[in-house]
Amino acid sequence: MGHGGESRRAPAYDGELGAAVARAQQGDEAAFAVAYRLVQPGLLVYVRGLVGDDAEDVMSDAWLEIARDLGRFKGDGAGFRGWTATIARHRALDHLRRQRVRPRPSTLEQDVLDLPGPQSTYDQAMESMSTERALALVGGLPRDQAEAVLLRVVVGLDGPAAARVLGKRPGAVRTAAYRGLKRLAKQLGVESVTDEAPRTLGEST
Repeated sequence: MGHGGESRRAPAYDGELGAAVARAQQGDEAAFAVAYRLVQPGLLVYVRGLVGDDAEDVMSDAWLEIARDLGRFKGDGAGFRGWTATIARHRALDHLRRQRVRPRPSTLEQDVLDLPGPQSTYDQAMESMSTERALALVGGLPRDQAEAVLLRVVVGLDGPAAARVLGKRPGAVRTAAYRGLKRLAKQLGVESVTDEAPRTLGEST
């Protein structure tokens, strides 16, 4: 699948998310549940990559903060994904400081890769590896590459948004994501990799 497929999906996804957030800010609990459903899967994978098995507890704390501060958020669907990712990351790092454990990427689900091309190399690669292998592969990436891949491909943030979450320059995050994806693809025997059109776990199905 190419870049065009993403351009068709992302606006619909972010439009639905942005509308849900706007309604949730007016007190619509059902809309808040929709926003949760759209962003939680990707955020959970990202946080699991930082704190491992404690991810669900960390995300529970993050969602308490998100709900508490929702009225202060200003932005669209894409902005909400970035805002929630920042909160989730802060809670994960707080948890690690309490545990005195150095942040490290530990898990990733199969949506880490977007392998474009007319022969659907993404699907071919997905068929060639198990979830366990995907988790092992991301665990071997340097931390900066793993976090960039998680934010760009799993959470679905663009370069500037991912950079804001990480406190880095967009170019540095794009480079880290590209190198991480390239390393994963090399291990899978796939030549073409991009971080320009990621699939996200939070997409509505």
